[in-house]
Amino acid sequence: MLLAGYQKNSFIDYPGKIACVLFTTGCNFTCPYCHNPALARGEYPMRIEPETIMAFLQSRKGLLEGVTITGGEPTLHRGDLLDLCKSIKAMGYPVKLDTNGSRPEVLEALLDRHLVDFVAMDIKAPLDAYGPFCPDPDVGKRLSETIRLIRSFAPAYEFRTTCVAPFVDAKAVRVISETIKGAKRYVLQPFNGRGVCLDPEFGRRHDPAVDGKTMEEWKASILPNVPNCTIRG
Repeated sequence: MLLAGYQKNSFIDYPGKIACVLFTTGCNFTCPYCHNPALARGEYPMRIEPETIMAFLQSRKGLLEGVTITGGEPTLHRGDLLDLCKSIKAMGYPVKLDTNGSRPEVLEALLDRHLVDFVAMDIKAPLDAYGPFCPDPDVGKRLSETIRLIRSFAPAYEFRTTCVAPFVDAKAVRVISETIKGAKRYVLQPFNGRGVCLDPEFGRRHDPAVDGKTMEEWKASILPNVPNCTIRG
C-alpha cells in the first residue's frame, strides 16, 4: 500500500506517546469541514512505499514510542492495513488507529489479530444524523457495531467529536454521550479552521466555530454519561 504522507514525530496524535503519524488516502465520508481534503478525495500529496516507512521506523527505535495510522479512512484498505499493522507491531511499536467507524468488519479483524493497541473513533453527530456525511441509510448500524467492538475489545480507546456548527450543538453532544454512556474516554475538539476544507465555501457561508465557553458548558452537561470527558484544544 502506498502511503500518502507521514509525520516523523508528533506529541499529540497518540495520547501519552511520541509517535510517527502515517497517512492513508481516500475516505467514504464527505464531511464538508474536513481539513485533509486531498486525502479525503483519494489524492496522494506524497507517494511513499511501505519499505521507506519501515526503514524510518527501524532507524527511530528508542526514540519513537508508537505509530498512529490515520487518513483519509484507513479501513478502506483492509488487506494492506492489516499487513502494515503487522509489520509495525513486529518491530515492537504499539499502533493507534484513527477511524470514522464505518467498517466494523475491518476493525474486528485487526482486534482479533491483536494488531492495534489504541482506537480513536470520530463520532460526527448522533448516529441517525449522518446524512450530511454519508448517504448510506445503514451507516448508523455499522457505526453502532464499531462502538460496541471498541468498548468490548480495544485495549485502549477514545471517542471524539469535532464541535462544528451547524452539525454539532448541545443536543447533539448529549445524544452522542448517551450512545457511548460509560465509555472510558470522550474528547470534544474544536473545528480546525486553518487551511482549506473539503468544501472550500464551508467556512465562508457562516461561522462554524464553537467557542471555548460553550464547549465547557457542553462538557459539564454530559459528565453524568461520560465522566472522563476532556476538551482537546
